[in-house]
Amino acid sequence: MEAVNLLSSNRYTEKQIGYLFISVLVNSNSELIRLINNAIKNDLASRNPTFMGLALHCIASVGSREMAEAFAGEIPKVLVAGDTMDSVKQSAALCLLRLYRTSSDLVPMGDWTSRVVHLLNDQHLGVVTAATSLITTLAQKNPEEFKTSVSLAVSRLSRIVTSASTDLQDYTYYFVPAPWLSVKLLRLLQCYPPPEDPAVRGRLTECLETILNKAQEPPKSKKVQHSNAKNAVLFEAISLIIHHDSEPNLLVRACNQLGQFLQHRETNLRYLALESMCTLASSEFSHEAVKTHIETVINALKTERDVSVRQRAVDLLYAMCDRSNAPQIVAEMLSYLETADYSIREEIVLKVAILAEKYAVDYTWYVDTILNLIRIAGDYVSEEVWYRVIQIVINRDDVQGYAAKTVFEALQAPACHENLVKVGGYILGEFGNLIAGDPRSSPLIQFNLLHSKFHLCSVPTRALLLSTYIKFVNLFPEVKPTIQDVLRSDSQLRNADVELQQRAVEYLRLSTVASTDILATVLEEMPPFPERESSILAKLKKKKGPSTVTDLEDTKRERSVDVNGGPEPAPASTSAMSTPSPSADLLGLGAAPPAPAGPPPSSGSGGLLVDVFSDSASAVAPLAPGSEDNFARFVCKNNGVLFENQLLQIGLKSEFRQNLGRMFIFYGNKTSTQFLNFTPTLICSDDLQPHLNLQTKPVDPTVEGGAQVQQVVNIECVSDFTEAPVLSIQFRYGGTFQNVSVQLPITLNKFFQPTEMASQDFFQRWKQLSNPQQEVQNIFKAKHPMDTEVTKAKIIGFGSALLEEVDPNPANFVGAGIIHTKTTQIGCLLRLEPNLQAQMYRLTLRTSKEAVSQRLCELLSAQF
Repeated sequence: MEAVNLLSSNRYTEKQIGYLFISVLVNSNSELIRLINNAIKNDLASRNPTFMGLALHCIASVGSREMAEAFAGEIPKVLVAGDTMDSVKQSAALCLLRLYRTSSDLVPMGDWTSRVVHLLNDQHLGVVTAATSLITTLAQKNPEEFKTSVSLAVSRLSRIVTSASTDLQDYTYYFVPAPWLSVKLLRLLQCYPPPEDPAVRGRLTECLETILNKAQEPPKSKKVQHSNAKNAVLFEAISLIIHHDSEPNLLVRACNQLGQFLQHRETNLRYLALESMCTLASSEFSHEAVKTHIETVINALKTERDVSVRQRAVDLLYAMCDRSNAPQIVAEMLSYLETADYSIREEIVLKVAILAEKYAVDYTWYVDTILNLIRIAGDYVSEEVWYRVIQIVINRDDVQGYAAKTVFEALQAPACHENLVKVGGYILGEFGNLIAGDPRSSPLIQFNLLHSKFHLCSVPTRALLLSTYIKFVNLFPEVKPTIQDVLRSDSQLRNADVELQQRAVEYLRLSTVASTDILATVLEEMPPFPERESSILAKLKKKKGPSTVTDLEDTKRERSVDVNGGPEPAPASTSAMSTPSPSADLLGLGAAPPAPAGPPPSSGSGGLLVDVFSDSASAVAPLAPGSEDNFARFVCKNNGVLFENQLLQIGLKSEFRQNLGRMFIFYGNKTSTQFLNFTPTLICSDDLQPHLNLQTKPVDPTVEGGAQVQQVVNIECVSDFTEAPVLSIQFRYGGTFQNVSVQLPITLNKFFQPTEMASQDFFQRWKQLSNPQQEVQNIFKAKHPMDTEVTKAKIIGFGSALLEEVDPNPANFVGAGIIHTKTTQIGCLLRLEPNLQAQMYRLTLRTSKEAVSQRLCELLSAQF
């Protein structure tokens, strides 16, 4: 009570003691709160800046709902009033931010929001700094209302970055002008896509280039504070470049700048550089630039003292891996695994398993890698990893004999990990006959080798080995008596474990009673597994935690979804089609018919109401504005944000192999309110239907505020096509019906397999395709700056191989590939000739089919 009395004093020291006491010690539901609120109200109305500041600090410190209810409407008025002192504006902005974070529902959005944005133009940098923090938080929830902040933030940033540090005397920190404000402005810009206004965009690019240039200048001070401030601005600028993912030369420059930090003596800088490069590796534009630092990253893995930095190095190697460097990266990860910290072993094992499978050109290498993995880190090899080896061996005839030989040799080691015994038991039971001709691996030797491990294994492994033995009875009749003796022994027939006992009894009876024909039928080879998402990948995603809307940017390219199978088929009831074609059951899982959107119309007098509120009657919306441009951006890349408005963000991650593909669509709810009756539907026109099979599962009809749901689309290209399917999304938001349609970027070039060719082969094939209807040529003006590296990245992203030193003119670009469809394979050759003087291109495409040449030429021309 004494403190409350002090609040009404007119002496600063007394008032300050009163507020300090209350801020620290008064409980937010104290009965004195009403008296305190009255005192605060009086001080806010007093127009005395010192008293107003004390009152605002107190509200922010206590931050209770009662205070938010009492003052959330008052503080914005103080903030935007013309006669408020700068120091009070600063406090008011931060106080409002505190209330918004704890009770956002009580802070009324009103006409003050547009005036808050203009605080970015304020003369006083302290006010700008506080206002930027407030606007960033508000813009994350209500991006549309604060859109105008983008141009103001860019112009403010431009003034800071281009000013001499003397112009901002009070806000220069160790020769870096206003570093905290710069970082906050860069963070605010990350709430939005790249600016559409070319002038603003140009100014922002100039700012980012200047920040990258300053990073190259020699330091103005040896003190650590100088480099910390400079690097803070640099890393935030790089985050913005990565977020926009649209300026190729900035992305490559950012990558090179980070590359210099990889060997910096400061551990934190090395950590941050590795972390940012992981994200850069997922951009089509900078992936190649990241790969040039592979030796440095491998070196970091070997020499780094700090485990968290080593963990980031593993993440980066995983992100930069592709077909060209997979054997090297996998080998390095395996050798690191021998000495790796226990805390990260399981994750490295999963990553090695995924990379080995994803980039296995030669599956014998894959089998060697996984067996090596089990040898080095058997305890960390989860079931998913060895299930996956078995699935792949069973699905691929060409590797079965090699796998049987390799596991047979691996099992010779005196101490084998149990996971190796499981893999060995399973593979020899299926394919032991492929190596039985060699006297060194005769049936009896195979059996004795497996049985020598039997007593050291756990019950599930023993059960698996008993199944292998009965398979041997079928494959090798000569070892039948030996195996029957084992099954007949008391240790099996009277085993305490019911599973082992049951198997022994049933297998023994089966081997005695059944004729050879029946045995052969019951114990025939396992059928191939259905092709679906890799279970290892699912496990790695689970380890990394669930995605949220903001995580979509991080997962822009976890380029590791495989088209190969998973260990257990999903129950038929969970898959449903949303395409009209019932035959397109790509995974063989059996599909239920699509559920109708919206509630069913009821009979009787309620029918009219249902008609009024039913969503099912609504037609497909016209394509969203701007979706054409977004569609074009995806022709040469597979991941990123396809569509975004103030309510919904749609992100894509996709992977294609031959004529099959899989696309992950992420629907992010950007609001704090639920979406109800959320129904995405894939629509193929009548012309497109015969050429493209799409299969998808329904998503949950309710999307929580701030959450993200994922939908998987399996794609099969039956024959060449020109149109693209449409994704139509209908849902209810806050009582209003929303309907959004966008084109889904499934284009013919996604089914390209790149083909490497020597110069003479290329021109020989080029001459063979010389019929007028096989060639399509387009001469067009360049829409973007003519940059060699960007052009190369786009041609590779388009799907064809980029053939170096084939064309006699080194300025030309030459590519080759094969379009895979279910019915045919179509060879494609392309040649792109740039004319820098005229800023023009000539693109020539030759394929064996006119419609394919025409479509590929259209798609690729639009990229330059």
